[in-house]
Amino acid sequence: MPNEQSTLPVTTLLARWRAGESKALDELSPIVYQELRRIARSLLSRERGGHTLQPTALTHEAFLRLCGDVPDIDWRSRAHFLGIAARIMRQVLIQHARARSAAKRGAAPITICLGNAESHLGAGPATGLHELDQALTHLTSFDVRKATVVEMRYFGGLTVPEIAEALGISEPTVERDMRTALAWLRRELKA
Repeated sequence: MPNEQSTLPVTTLLARWRAGESKALDELSPIVYQELRRIARSLLSRERGGHTLQPTALTHEAFLRLCGDVPDIDWRSRAHFLGIAARIMRQVLIQHARARSAAKRGAAPITICLGNAESHLGAGPATGLHELDQALTHLTSFDVRKATVVEMRYFGGLTVPEIAEALGISEPTVERDMRTALAWLRRELKA
């Protein structure tokens, strides 16, 4: 992760881009692309073999979606940006999984490992991406913040301090939300 000094220009560049300064996008693009690539590599490295979506394709799709949406978003920080990137990565993965399932009936479901969360979820080495998405969507219906914390951590790779900063809550609150959300997801995914 970049140090604190390198996060300030990202926030400044995001604000300048939102204000309509097209040159800011030229400066921001390599930074954003590198961060998205890191997230994509991390996400896809935790999946079982046979996944047809490559980190570069996931990065490109997320980057294109972010570029289309950025001017409409009031960026608060780099962490806020990465939280939104996490949501977009999740959406891209889900859409890819659905398209693949539609193209190949009976194909093995796309799975995603949740890294250290697997032991907390009791979901084995991999959880079906579709099942995880449904569980997170259900969690969002009654507790947006807890679902967002999980999404930022596992789809965005944000640290506890980054999540706290992005959501404007304390680090202990992030940790509590994560424990509670993982316990709920464990029950939901076993049902």
